[in-house]
Amino acid sequence: MNEIIGEYFVLKKKFLWFFIFSGILVFFDQLTKIIAANTLKGNPPASVIPGILEFRYVENRGAAWGMMQGAGIFFIILTIAVMAGVIFLVTKIPQVKRFRPLMAFAIQLFAGGVGNLIDRIGLHYVRDFIYFKVIDFPVFNVADVCVTCGVSLLVILVIFVYREKDYEMFKKKKIKTE
Repeated sequence: MNEIIGEYFVLKKKFLWFFIFSGILVFFDQLTKIIAANTLKGNPPASVIPGILEFRYVENRGAAWGMMQGAGIFFIILTIAVMAGVIFLVTKIPQVKRFRPLMAFAIQLFAGGVGNLIDRIGLHYVRDFIYFKVIDFPVFNVADVCVTCGVSLLVILVIFVYREKDYEMFKKKKIKTE
């Protein structure tokens, strides 16, 4: 019984930090989108680094880089499913230093998903505003940065850091019967 209570408090503490850090990223994403909409919408792009980086307001009704325009319901359902998967992952991540980068991935992916989900549900489009003119990269936002950095971190962890034994946390535990 004490073991179950102990696990409950560890899980509660883990989720507290998970939601605090995710919330900070979502807040920053939404704040920057509001500022971008209020200052850039209907105005010409604002050059930050001439010829390299500019802010320009775009309403994206599709996925990354404007693909699949008008598939908002699909993206809402997909995002909710991914977020549920992330929450499941968080329940399985051991609270040891070795797995902090995996928790960072989960926080970034969750925050990015929530940030764009808020836009999709509330506005029926996602507000994008960061544009790398020098490479003509599609316009994106802070939530997109969170998702991209999180997934990049996961790829690095899977390829270079974690080994097969590190995935034991995902194997189904046998229930003790006594």
